[in-house]
Amino acid sequence: MAKAPYIEEGRLRHLLKVAAVAGESPLRNVALLTTVYGTGMMLTEIARMPVRAYLNGDGSVRVKSCVDAAIAYNRKERPIYWSNTKVVKALDSYLEYRVAHRQRLTPMATAFRGLDPDGPIFLTGDGEPYKLIERRTGSGAPSYSCDSLSQLFRKLHLQAGIEGASAMSGRRTFAVRLANNGFDLRHINELLGHETLTATKRLIDADPVNLRAIVARVI
Repeated sequence: MAKAPYIEEGRLRHLLKVAAVAGESPLRNVALLTTVYGTGMMLTEIARMPVRAYLNGDGSVRVKSCVDAAIAYNRKERPIYWSNTKVVKALDSYLEYRVAHRQRLTPMATAFRGLDPDGPIFLTGDGEPYKLIERRTGSGAPSYSCDSLSQLFRKLHLQAGIEGASAMSGRRTFAVRLANNGFDLRHINELLGHETLTATKRLIDADPVNLRAIVARVI
């Protein structure tokens, strides 16, 4: 199976600029894209990530949190860090929109910025949670997908002129950039939640940007 394309920095900036001015719910769309490209999370995880995984009760951002085992794609908890300023800015802007439009609020207005802490961070344009579809693998184990979010991500990339990209491009770009910045494979593996280092290496390998960077620095 072909790997999802790696998105270069310039194309990613363009993707975010287009998402900010086009389509339905631009603040949500920018936050979705930024979260995927800034954390490497899977769509099914993002669809179910609760507000309390991002915010403390006093409304401050949790610098270190986790992808809980109940929502993790492989049913194993792993750490997540809300330390990227671009991700935090995009999420905060979207949550401000949600509060202003009274989407899934709680009577305790002073806690969690007034948002339902157990409700998902991201909602549809109608203010409803994204629905997951349960399927069964060949072994009978449950497998989940979020087709509506998958379609949205393909649409967001296409409207920016990026063909063949998907949410997996965000996950791969996250991994490749960490590797290009010299981070250890084991640390990248921990953030992605892969079972083996081989899976992480396979995701990163064959990145054409590495070759171009090498040639650019020959002389």
